[in-house]
Amino acid sequence: MDELDRNILALLGADARMSVATLARRLKVARSTIQARLERLETSGVIAGYTLKLGEAARQGRLRASVLLTIEPRSQAGILSRLKAVAEVERVFTTSGRFDLLLQIAAADTQVLDGVLDQIGGLTGVKSSESLIHLSTRLDRAV
Repeated sequence: MDELDRNILALLGADARMSVATLARRLKVARSTIQARLERLETSGVIAGYTLKLGEAARQGRLRASVLLTIEPRSQAGILSRLKAVAEVERVFTTSGRFDLLLQIAAADTQVLDGVLDQIGGLTGVKSSESLIHLSTRLDRAV
């Protein structure tokens, strides 16, 4: 990846809907150059897709939490398959350290969140859980 690729990614990170023509104009290169670079970045897996990032207005009314799980050895596959069925579970990460999994949860209200936390804590193979409710966002660099 060179400077042009990084500049393309930076512009698309700010606005994934930016047209090839606009990218070419801003980066002062030919449209065909941008198109070829995008195809190469997509084919190589650097660009996995184009997405929508919801603003704060869309996230209002959603209670967010992180849940740290310690699980029994060799129970991860079963727990992951059951977590896929819980609509409020947005993401699941494996971790290093004293916790095995980190879950990102979004719920409509505290009652729903409480029920989801109880459901997760009751899964076979979950030894312990710790919940962190998100209060406010101070920095968000996620693309």
